[in-house]
Amino acid sequence: MILRKIPPITCRVLLSRVLSGPSQELCFSSSVPVQPVPPLSLTLQGYLRALEPLIPGEELIHTRKKVHSFGEEGGLGQQLQEGLERRAKHSNNWISDWWVQWAYLESRQPLPVHSSPAISLGRLPVEYMRGQPLCMELFPLLFSSCRIPGRKHDAIAHHIRARHITVVRNFQFFQLEVYNSDGTRMTESQIHAQLLRIRAESWKTDKEPMGILTSEHRHTWGQAYNRLLKDKLNKDSVRAIEKGLFTLCLDSPVLRVSDENRMAAQILHGGGTYSNSGNRWFDKTLQFVVGEDGSWGILYEQATAEGPPIATLLDHILQYCKKPDPKKTPLVPLRMPKKLYFHIDREIKRDIEHAKQNLDILINDLDIRCFNFRRFGKELPKRHNLSPNAFIQVALQLAYYKVHNEVCATCDIASQRMFRGGRTDYIRSPTNQTLKFVLAFQDPSVSALRGQAIDRHLLGLKLQAIEEGRSVPSLFMDTAYGLATHWKLRTGQVPANTDSVMCFGPLVPDGYAVCYNPQSDHVHFSITAFNCCEETQAETLAAVLHSTLCQLQELLQSTV
Repeated sequence: MILRKIPPITCRVLLSRVLSGPSQELCFSSSVPVQPVPPLSLTLQGYLRALEPLIPGEELIHTRKKVHSFGEEGGLGQQLQEGLERRAKHSNNWISDWWVQWAYLESRQPLPVHSSPAISLGRLPVEYMRGQPLCMELFPLLFSSCRIPGRKHDAIAHHIRARHITVVRNFQFFQLEVYNSDGTRMTESQIHAQLLRIRAESWKTDKEPMGILTSEHRHTWGQAYNRLLKDKLNKDSVRAIEKGLFTLCLDSPVLRVSDENRMAAQILHGGGTYSNSGNRWFDKTLQFVVGEDGSWGILYEQATAEGPPIATLLDHILQYCKKPDPKKTPLVPLRMPKKLYFHIDREIKRDIEHAKQNLDILINDLDIRCFNFRRFGKELPKRHNLSPNAFIQVALQLAYYKVHNEVCATCDIASQRMFRGGRTDYIRSPTNQTLKFVLAFQDPSVSALRGQAIDRHLLGLKLQAIEEGRSVPSLFMDTAYGLATHWKLRTGQVPANTDSVMCFGPLVPDGYAVCYNPQSDHVHFSITAFNCCEETQAETLAAVLHSTLCQLQELLQSTV
């Protein structure tokens, strides 16, 4: 997440306020209902509708037969549906654990670009959507948490009673205690003094950027992780990072950092091995990134939480930072922050060199374009009784069609936090009828927001079959299913009360990722694509999207 145009905030203020919390107690999930398992027939009908604009008629006829066979009375689909309903009766949420494991922890792709989100500030007011309370269970899990690499799949470690953060500057990690001996948090002045001591201690760049290891392919990092922890010194240092409340990354200045695209890249992946990528521990759930040039943002690992809760917490941080610190600095000496050392043998040195090469290849392959659309913001569609999110989604569909002369499988993230333990689902864009698409988003009873979108349900049916020791149903081996889940256009609205924009990489090599933050009179966009695909160019889609938004504005104004 990249922050722009916000009042300057010093590290000491930021840290002090993150460690504090408002007096209003956080209310958890007792007031939100359990997420229902959607009716099987409804999901299968929705699946066929989603395929209509994507595959030829003959293929659709073939797929209809498979869907009908799967969903017939007493058939395999009904048996799996009953298994899901039994699972729902004995769990807080029938899909969230499976989703986190399948979508995040079993993914072997590197965390930079392909993944990276999460943040928590302790006690917060309950959030609401359309008057309904949202589940707050995620928030306590974000502090002192870290993703742990494994050879086959990763895990998430949650620690309690942490009293420190980790600070990294010039590739050197420090353990900074942020609570006094009496249990009170440090004041802004105390934190400032400690950060100055870290700055003085780390003026020279370490030769070996240990954090680079966490950017590797997860299987490779899992092997290196096991080698690294064989040494007690290394194990103690890694555990200190993992158990910390969060990580503060103090970056060196970057040439042309005022460029929006370069700034986005810095927060997303650190800019490369010759820049600040060694100033990261990508497994850490929450990392604040602060540059010497004044740029700053948040990097988070998303196995713990997706974007919307992060934006909410970001707003809370910024509002809380405006308040003066009422605490007086105690007249007690502070211990020097503990520097974390590593013993680097020949194997670890080799692992670091391979990680550096692979990360630079990944970074050079990523095309990022950020822009601020200033012609109008979310108030324009609202004046025409349209959903701003739906309006932007239509613009994205039209822009993609103009560039590629085809429609594609598109996913927009829908929050499921109105249900206990809920995470997200995908809203599919019915691109053959954009008008109905707008009306569906505007309708407050739109199915995705009632826990009845199709994709998590289809995934649940597939995983239920595996859970029962069955073969994967032929429905999920069909080429149509592969096409329907090849998300060439990954989109996400992450609204925040600040002029910020979130960045992430595409889900597929020949796709795009588009994130946007609508403000009242302007909209922030970030678009990413991979350079390895000659057909996708982020700059081209950004230019066409800009012109398409202008054309839609003219269309709306012509109807008045």
